[in-house]
Amino acid sequence: MDFKLKWLAWEITRRCNLHCVHCRSSSELEVREHPDFSTLEGKRILDDISSFAKPVVVLSGGEPLLRKDWSELASYGTSKGLRMCLATNGTLVTPEVCNTIKEVGIKMVSLSLDGSTAEIHDNFRNQPGAFEGTMNAARLFREHGIDFLINSSFTKRNQSDIENVYALAKEIGATAWYMFMIVPTGRGQDIMEELISPEDYEEILKWHYQMEKKERDMLVRPTCAPHYYRIRMQLAKEEGERVEIRSLKFSTGGSKGCLAGQMICLIDVDENVLPCSYFPLSAGNLKEKSLKEIWETSSLFKELRDFSSYKGSCGVCEYVRVCGGCRARAYAVKGDYLEEEPFCNYVPRKMKEEKNL
Repeated sequence: MDFKLKWLAWEITRRCNLHCVHCRSSSELEVREHPDFSTLEGKRILDDISSFAKPVVVLSGGEPLLRKDWSELASYGTSKGLRMCLATNGTLVTPEVCNTIKEVGIKMVSLSLDGSTAEIHDNFRNQPGAFEGTMNAARLFREHGIDFLINSSFTKRNQSDIENVYALAKEIGATAWYMFMIVPTGRGQDIMEELISPEDYEEILKWHYQMEKKERDMLVRPTCAPHYYRIRMQLAKEEGERVEIRSLKFSTGGSKGCLAGQMICLIDVDENVLPCSYFPLSAGNLKEKSLKEIWETSSLFKELRDFSSYKGSCGVCEYVRVCGGCRARAYAVKGDYLEEEPFCNYVPRKMKEEKNL
């Protein structure tokens, strides 16, 4: 398997004007332990990235619009041939910000929407007015001709609102809707009891499969839900569709589950390179090594790419190459990123056969 870096999230600040219940980086408005790096250092990081690969680079946070130089970093990344994107909670978006987004070459903006009403969204974001901010940002993006997608995170707190959020994302003109099943890192560790049960998780992913087959106007993908691709293959087979696990071929288009350290990574504000936004272990630091060296030689990345090292049900699962289980969730819940996906209730064929012997 070819492990090319295709998508990179870049935490350019850990500061944020919201205090979301699930925040992976436990962001606050003032963050002393993890200060912002300089503009000059940011450009050095972009030089490092572009000298190795040309991935999609998402300016993230915290809230990236809190950095005064976010546009300078975006413009510099564009000049280096990188496809620059922006992830914002929407509350700081203004007409001036929209003009700047277009000027510096931002290709896509993501907005967070975790409820179809202010009551639900603001409760999840822990900030009155957050819903209004997202709706206003979506309106401004439409007016300025800026493509945007919607990221929605779910726990038991808002899982009954999933279909309504999907409908609202479509209504406000999003080009894509990504349904996130949260990983308990950062402040998310404080709401472990709110994680959606494996049984409900399975039913939600089945609903997504049926919805996705009918959706024509908007790209829809479940995120941090790798066993969706196992479910998708199972249901497709039941419906008579030809699918191949080895080559990941679907008549409706192929995809794969957990991509942490395989196609994606995160660079945090301290310049640590992490397998994904929810995986708290570092594979190396850009102050000490180049991104190329870390991506190609890190023992952490090598382990994540070696499916034969996976344990438990993931280790013997016939769908391991199409799913892989969420490695960050395995680490968060079991303390071992090679352990089985803790929120998957599928019993692999090999385990069933051994039980019947």
